[in-house]
Amino acid sequence: MRKSKNLKLIGVDLGGTNIRAGLIERNKLVALEKNPTHGHARADVVVEGICKTIAAVFCPGVAGIGVGVPSIVDVEKGIVYSANNIPSWHMVPLKKLLEKRFRVPVYVNNDAKCFALGEFRFGMARGYKNVVGVICGTGLGSGVVVNGKLYSGTNCGAGEIGNIPYMGKKLEYYCSGRFFPREFGIDASTAEQRADQGDRKAIKMFEAFAEYFADMIMTVLYAFDPEIIVLGGGVNAAYRHFKKPLWKKLRVEYHFQNALKNVKIVQSKNEHIAVLAAASLCLDRE
Repeated sequence: MRKSKNLKLIGVDLGGTNIRAGLIERNKLVALEKNPTHGHARADVVVEGICKTIAAVFCPGVAGIGVGVPSIVDVEKGIVYSANNIPSWHMVPLKKLLEKRFRVPVYVNNDAKCFALGEFRFGMARGYKNVVGVICGTGLGSGVVVNGKLYSGTNCGAGEIGNIPYMGKKLEYYCSGRFFPREFGIDASTAEQRADQGDRKAIKMFEAFAEYFADMIMTVLYAFDPEIIVLGGGVNAAYRHFKKPLWKKLRVEYHFQNALKNVKIVQSKNEHIAVLAAASLCLDRE
């Protein structure tokens, strides 16, 4: 591809509720379209919704389309095996369908992997070579950039930290938004609001969450030894409430303390990073 700063690209973020498509020109988001996903509709209806959303921002000169989906993907063939909150999607050849419709190259990958690449290209991890992106919301997703390239693994399973067995469950069980209603009977957003108001019980909730989250971060550090970890997702928006106990545990339990002095753990700052991240899939092929 030509130099990225001169490209027109489209990024698509497929969520269970909404589809967002953005036109990126000169590394900036210049147009954005959002439509409902209709996740319980037939597979072809969902695909048509994606096409409609893309068409709203498509223009002459678009060099490629990147799509982030909440699923394991055949990265080379662009086949989506299944998608969270879209029950009708099984073995959807999304790359083939979109290339036939729009006549430009299409790249498809897991949304958490896109997030890591997007932060590397457009966000908080610009200037770093080794990056891990962690999305903590309803679930726990992650992606890995190694030496400046997204690493998906052989079957798109690389970096799936949330699925690592942990304490009889898996890390996602303890390190996602599901932790709060299960343990405390309120969602993470409500806990965040109460902690903002100085509610001591809510603050203690985040301290309890930090105990598990620190173990997940240590797993990331031991597995990938990144320069920077970027946190995204609804739960991570409350990072200020569990940052201190998280780092306290890391400084006590993480074995490589000298390395810990160098690693950065930061929050994602760009509200449109999911769309930019999907577009980054086109740049990763440079």
